Amino acid sequence: MAITSSAKKALRAGKRKHVFNLRRTQAIETPLRQFKKLIAAKDAAKAKALVPSLYKALDKAAKTGAIKANTASRRKSRLMKAVAKLGQK
Repeated sequence: MAITSSAKKALRAGKRKHVFNLRRTQAIETPLRQFKKLIAAKDAAKAKALVPSLYKALDKAAKTGAIKANTASRRKSRLMKAVAKLGQK
């Protein structure tokens, strides 16, 4: 348990940041699950339509620090790689 006032304040700030970070990560994970289902179902058109919303969610999460910039970049790259792989078949 926090004893000093600054430690108590840091605890409150951490809880607040945790809520915001959860919101950002859920904004990524929900469309990502849909995307993975569409890829598994081999539905390239719908998967491609979902890409802009995923890009937006990843960029916002990286901007706010919920995920790192390279993580966002890597995930975007893998999304497009999956879509391209479906388009070839």
